[in-house]
Amino acid sequence: MANADTAGGQEFARAARREKLFTRINKAAGWLDALGLSWTVPLLKMAAGDNPKEQLGELRRVLLIPLLGIVAFLVLWGALAPQVQTSLGAVPGPAQVWSQAINLWDDHVREREKAAAFYERQDTRNAKLETEGKTDKIKWRTYTGKPTYLDQIGTSLKTVGLGFLIATIIAVPLGIASGLSRTFNGAINPLIQIFKPVSPLAWLPIVTMIVSATYANPVDWLSKSLLISAVTVTLCSMWPTLINTALGVASVDKDLMNVGRVLQLPTWKTVTKLVLPSSLPLIFTGLRLSLGVGWMVLIAAEMLAQNPGLGKFVWDEFQNGSSQSLAKIMVAVLTIGIIGFMLDRLMFALQRAFTFSANR
Repeated sequence: MANADTAGGQEFARAARREKLFTRINKAAGWLDALGLSWTVPLLKMAAGDNPKEQLGELRRVLLIPLLGIVAFLVLWGALAPQVQTSLGAVPGPAQVWSQAINLWDDHVREREKAAAFYERQDTRNAKLETEGKTDKIKWRTYTGKPTYLDQIGTSLKTVGLGFLIATIIAVPLGIASGLSRTFNGAINPLIQIFKPVSPLAWLPIVTMIVSATYANPVDWLSKSLLISAVTVTLCSMWPTLINTALGVASVDKDLMNVGRVLQLPTWKTVTKLVLPSSLPLIFTGLRLSLGVGWMVLIAAEMLAQNPGLGKFVWDEFQNGSSQSLAKIMVAVLTIGIIGFMLDRLMFALQRAFTFSANR
């Protein structure tokens, strides 16, 4: 009888541990989905002892079927690409594009090695001059080699980040004011409808002239070309955030707002304690849309203005016209798409972190 009780107690403890483990997995599932890693959830549940048949079905849905779609795309691409002839030769298939991606990485590594060697020689020379007491001849120079493909990616990310930040700083307060005041909304809505459809190609000449006239002494970390691209991104990407913020604020529960009036909360506390927490899901939806729009706008702006970044890389390769140019352009296209996906996942993860619900 004692043995039976002991066995029963052990079984109960195992069941409790298992239940606790599944609770943790279910909590982590939302974050894994936000990061694009939802396929790991069935694997974790199978490892925890869940029904393998059920979890294999889920794994097939979230991993196998998407992989089959990607494989089918690659097969069709590889089969049809050689059939299309352009002025630069046949359209490159997946193998040629992958080969150029490796070449671009190798170019980056070689350029970094040149930079390291340059700074090493400079340090050695300056140390020798200091030893000889010729400190007046010591000079520090920055390596001026060509920007690599990864450098162009970094420049584009920095530019879109700055433009998105400016857009958020402008759009969120305007959206809150628009959602709280019908008068303000009526005044600003026509301007939104007029400027929202304007192409970045139309904004770019205006922005270029204004920035060139007002930003005469650029600082080292913010070049004129970067600011031009960032402001263009701001003007084209701020509208989804503004509209969704206004909608989120306007849809806050009226009873909640009435409670704030009864408590005689000042405007600032009403916004921070009542309005923002309730409207954050829609605000984040607007931010995700704005970031996606900004990333697309940036590439077009960089191509047209010949500002540093992925857009300029694509244009330079198109103008280059070598046999490898088309493959490099396709590497850039895939890079732009992957980075856009990663930026959206990042914003979705932030949405889950700062809101009670990822969906509204």
